[in-house]
Amino acid sequence: MSSPRRLVIAAAVATVAVGAGVFVALRPAGDPPYRPPSSRVVQPGAPGQSGRPLSPDELSRVSPPRHTVADTLFIQRMIPHHTQALEMTALLPGRTANPELTMLAKRIEVSQREEITRMQRWLGDRNVAADPHASHGGHDKPMPGMLTDEELGQLKQARDAEFDRLFLTFMIRHHQGALAMVEELYATGGGLEPASDQLAREVNADQSVEIQRMQELQAGMH
Repeated sequence: MSSPRRLVIAAAVATVAVGAGVFVALRPAGDPPYRPPSSRVVQPGAPGQSGRPLSPDELSRVSPPRHTVADTLFIQRMIPHHTQALEMTALLPGRTANPELTMLAKRIEVSQREEITRMQRWLGDRNVAADPHASHGGHDKPMPGMLTDEELGQLKQARDAEFDRLFLTFMIRHHQGALAMVEELYATGGGLEPASDQLAREVNADQSVEIQRMQELQAGMH
């Protein structure tokens, strides 16, 4: 992910408005999954004056931002995006003997399967359909990074070093597509709701790390 994208995402998730003149500092992305946001909330002061932290009682009366259409589309589209990644990792047995690639694919499988479960729960908790066509009148557009049927066929036919090369090429592109979807979420006004923001930041963090590792494996093949 390029430096400008990092700045866009960092700026978008650093603070979120939760009420008139009230901002919440969200928890660092490195904390364990599904902890609630940090309770440090600052109410800005008058011009020239510093803000003041809200008390726990005042904080309890602050309503968090609700999810938006952008949040819903992000979750609905990320589920099939993750599902294709699982389809790709399922192809490794019998096609590669590379232990590092196998370990990386297992990491991808575990993290994305767990995220799919959480995203499905997110939709269920909000009584939202899993299919974006059902919620948004059939509006759809291609998801970035997704493999075509032809490319999946290529991957299925490949073996050994050729499989390793194709898998890394396709999965890097697939992960970069997920990062683009995170960037689009914030660019279209989403990610203010704490739960959708947390999911997006974890997708961004996990897949950025995995892209770097895949690029290292690619470099070792030359």
